[in-house]
Amino acid sequence: MGKSKEKDKDIKTNAMRILEKNNIPFEINTYECDEFIDGLTVAEHNGQDPEISYKTLVTEGKSGEYYVFVIPIAEELDLKKAARSVGEKSVEMIHVKDINKITGYIRGGCTPLGMKKQYITVLDRSAEKYEKIIISGGRIGSQIILKPMNLVKVVRGKIEDIIK
Repeated sequence: MGKSKEKDKDIKTNAMRILEKNNIPFEINTYECDEFIDGLTVAEHNGQDPEISYKTLVTEGKSGEYYVFVIPIAEELDLKKAARSVGEKSVEMIHVKDINKITGYIRGGCTPLGMKKQYITVLDRSAEKYEKIIISGGRIGSQIILKPMNLVKVVRGKIEDIIK
């Protein structure tokens, strides 16, 4: 897995275009990778602090609505807290095979920016401690580094305590 910080057209994703359109400053990091590997392994290979690396999880509420939760890669989503944060009785993780159908992304390349629909998005409160966090860039091998509040602003989301 190599690392590069180029900013060119080849690596630009819809997520990055959305940030540019909204005048949100961000950095891009790319790395060589052809298939899904977990976020901790990616952070380790890229020499990144896993505490500022966040993953995007998609759930379905009892109502049938979908919700997006962005949490630290080493943490687990607390389904009860997550449900409360979006006003649902309960939420369940969607099945891996449904990620593309619901979000337009694939496992390992899912980002809260530029999904097929803008679902209600909640960023874990832990992000408030950091100047910048790392999220998927919208495809495997691509990352976006940005201020947590800028992410919340562009997805019209909110910050809540949603991890175990």
